[in-house]
Amino acid sequence: MAHASSMRLDRRSLLAGVALLTGYAGTAKAGVVKEKLPWEPGSLNAPVHGVDPNGPTYLTPVERRLLTAIADRIIPSDELSIGGAEAGCVTFIDRQLAGPYGRAASMYMRGRFVKGTTQQGIQSAMTPAERYRKGLHELALFCQRDTGKAFEALPPEKQDDILSRLENGRIAFPSIDSRIFFEQILQNMREGYLADPIYGGNRDMASWKMLGFPGARYDYRDYMDIKNQDLGLAPLSLRDRTI
Repeated sequence: MAHASSMRLDRRSLLAGVALLTGYAGTAKAGVVKEKLPWEPGSLNAPVHGVDPNGPTYLTPVERRLLTAIADRIIPSDELSIGGAEAGCVTFIDRQLAGPYGRAASMYMRGRFVKGTTQQGIQSAMTPAERYRKGLHELALFCQRDTGKAFEALPPEKQDDILSRLENGRIAFPSIDSRIFFEQILQNMREGYLADPIYGGNRDMASWKMLGFPGARYDYRDYMDIKNQDLGLAPLSLRDRTI
């Protein structure tokens, strides 16, 4: 599929992101302080709770509209599958920002903060939730100054141009690095598109069906010796797990 900008995701390139199927939107950093869990991961008493559509949210309606428009330019719908907005990527991000990821609960946040290498990830005193709030606000202001319109009201080719400039750091925001802001959105969109639907994205397991990924199945021993064949397995979500 041809794209107007390198920031948009080819469907097949999503295969490279299958490792992100953990549902956790974030990269651990040195100095991680782990929260004590009331249960042991992997144990039978580990809770399996889906996203509550009426539960805590972070994004305002204005922010959600803007991020929805971005989702459909980064992961547009095509003949292979649905787009990022329809797949629930914005809901996934909203719930992540309202939770521990949004407040950087597992990241060292006491500073001092200096610019690091690309391999060290984002080095900032801002939490992910704060970065989204500032970034979306400053993107909205830029679009009004530059075009006289909201981002979501612009034609697709103009939206692609603005996102490409963000990706390449060619738009200067007053209080946030626009390139880092774009990279965070791109990463979280990928996660929302590929993660287990229990976290709010990947609606109806659309991306798993597209990729042929069988999902969160308990046991694959019956299939380990089968090579280069379509197993014909319908994907399963953690929602389908019973204890």
